[in-house]
Amino acid sequence: MENRILIVYKSTTGFTRKYADIVGEAISCTVMDYRRVTKEMLSDYDTVVYGSRAHAGSIDGYRKMRKLFSQSGAKRLVLFVTGAMPNEEETLIEGFWKQNLPDGEAERIPHFYMQAGLCYERMSCMDKMMMKGFASMLKKKKNKSGEEQAMEKMIAASFDISDRKYAEPLIAYLKGL
Repeated sequence: MENRILIVYKSTTGFTRKYADIVGEAISCTVMDYRRVTKEMLSDYDTVVYGSRAHAGSIDGYRKMRKLFSQSGAKRLVLFVTGAMPNEEETLIEGFWKQNLPDGEAERIPHFYMQAGLCYERMSCMDKMMMKGFASMLKKKKNKSGEEQAMEKMIAASFDISDRKYAEPLIAYLKGL
C-alpha cells in the first residue's frame, strides 16, 4: 500500500520552503504552504510532514498544526525545523526539542533539525528588532564566553548555511516508510 505524504511548510525568510521543496522533490510528494492547509486536506494523506522555523525558542505554528493534525484522519506527523544554529550544536538542539516536544511527543513524533541561516532582508520588523536587540546586548556584555562571542559574530548579518545534505536524514526516513 502506498504511503501518501504531504509536506506542509511555514516559511518567513525562505529557508523552510527551500528545504520543503528539496524533500518534496526527492520523494515525489505534494508540498503546500501552511496558510492553505485545512484538516480536510490533511485527511487525504497518511503522513503529514510539518516544517517550520525555530523562532524565539519555539516551533513557529506548531500548536495550530498539531491541532489540525489531531482533527484530521492522517496517521503520522513528522516535524522538521530550520534555524540559524549549526547542526553541530547537538546539545542546544536537543534542549530545543525537549522544550518543544513535551509529554513523550519527542518519542512519538519523528523530528529533524536543518541548519539554515538568517535573512534580515525578509524578516518582519518585529523579528529584526528582536535580533538586533539581542545582538546589541551581546555586544555590550563584558567577559563573553566563547559561545557568546560566536553567537555575536553569527547574528551580525544575514547568512545562509543551508545545504541539501541536512535534508538527507528526513528524506531517508520518508523513503523508508
